[in-house]
Amino acid sequence: MEFGRVPENELEHIDFSLPAEPADNKKILKGKPIMNPKIYFGCAKWGRTEWVGKIYPPGTKEKDFLQYYVQHYNCIELNATHYKIYGEKGISNWAAKAQGKDFVFCPKMYQGITHRGSLKGKDFLTNEFFRGIVAFGKHLGPVFVQVSDTFSPKRKEELFTYLASLPKDLQFFLEVRHPDWFAKEKEREDLFNFLRGHNMGSVITDTAGRRDCAHMRLTIPKAFIRYVGNSLHPTDYTRTNIWVSRMKYWLDHGLEELYFFMHMHDEATSPELTVYLVDKMNAACGLNLIKPKFIDKTLLTGGSQSMLF
Repeated sequence: MEFGRVPENELEHIDFSLPAEPADNKKILKGKPIMNPKIYFGCAKWGRTEWVGKIYPPGTKEKDFLQYYVQHYNCIELNATHYKIYGEKGISNWAAKAQGKDFVFCPKMYQGITHRGSLKGKDFLTNEFFRGIVAFGKHLGPVFVQVSDTFSPKRKEELFTYLASLPKDLQFFLEVRHPDWFAKEKEREDLFNFLRGHNMGSVITDTAGRRDCAHMRLTIPKAFIRYVGNSLHPTDYTRTNIWVSRMKYWLDHGLEELYFFMHMHDEATSPELTVYLVDKMNAACGLNLIKPKFIDKTLLTGGSQSMLF
């Protein structure tokens, strides 16, 4: 992901601390932990050739990437659906790869709806998008709606009208990027109040060059976090530690569902930081979340492979 990217030599000068816990979050969280919250960690894509020989067996073909991805993560922020509307058959084939696993796909809404022209008159495309993704069945997670960087609060009514028309039996999270959504108090509060009133979540994006997008506001007792690392720069680890503390706080105070997606400007290194994150979360929260298992190349003999656990 390129959003919020800054030159590497600037990273050490950025304040990566997260905002203090917003007072309104107390209205959303019950104040005590719930039994068995749903906790999911994943990436944005499974089709990374750089992971062949790292977490995918040597020689793995692209058509088989997903069947190995589901062994390392329990969800995916599915960006593929942002670039193409998939039919029921294709979606069903993906869902079959997760059969028998507690794994969810979180599809990003098609860009032809959200990024091209007005949100008005998009009924046909919207229906086709949903016609495909419902084939995920029990493996369908929240739907991720993103509007473009240029989509300002001046189009607020257009946005709210469209969101209000979406199916009530699906969970949605919205990501806005235009700075005015965060810098102008009225627009910010109108946005969060609308989402709260329509049982929709607000995506929290943590990226170096846009600290305003890490707003930490919960509008439902569920969190959808897009973390953008910098290819294992030292600040990635300190930022991860800060996030572990905040996620533990939310879970201790009643967060019901947590979705955390690891992004990198160089996605080749996403598994390494995921392992660090999950180890920290497991230790801090007494969890047993799955994490990527790296192939031990020293044990490769005769085409077989072993995973490091």
